[in-house]
Amino acid sequence: MKKVLILCTGNSCRSIIAEALINRYLKGIKAYSAGSRPSGKVNENAIKVLKEEGAWSDGYYSKSIDEVIKEDFELVVTVCDNAKESCPVFPKKTKVLHIPFDDPDGKEYEEFVKTKELIKKTLLPLIEKKL
Repeated sequence: MKKVLILCTGNSCRSIIAEALINRYLKGIKAYSAGSRPSGKVNENAIKVLKEEGAWSDGYYSKSIDEVIKEDFELVVTVCDNAKESCPVFPKKTKVLHIPFDDPDGKEYEEFVKTKELIKKTLLPLIEKKL
């Protein structure tokens, strides 16, 4: 099983959505997510959009990089510019990608749907290609 880490700042929207979609749709890949400054909670609209997609699990929660850093990741993906700037250094064998998505936090539910669809359309195929 290949491991992917999705990083953002708050680990409440984009990275959680990406983690859940990867785990739902990409076989042979286990995704994790974390934040450089985790909010400590998952945004309610992120939960709603993932439940509608059949991808939500109560095991998803907002966490810091420290909780997952010891895993051996084949790929690390930053989904916001701040996470890219504060991304820790990983071993040379670890591939690192930066694919930014607008933060839907504080916006209407439709923005969460757009973010989810963008992640499905752009991020998932890229991860499959890189791994």
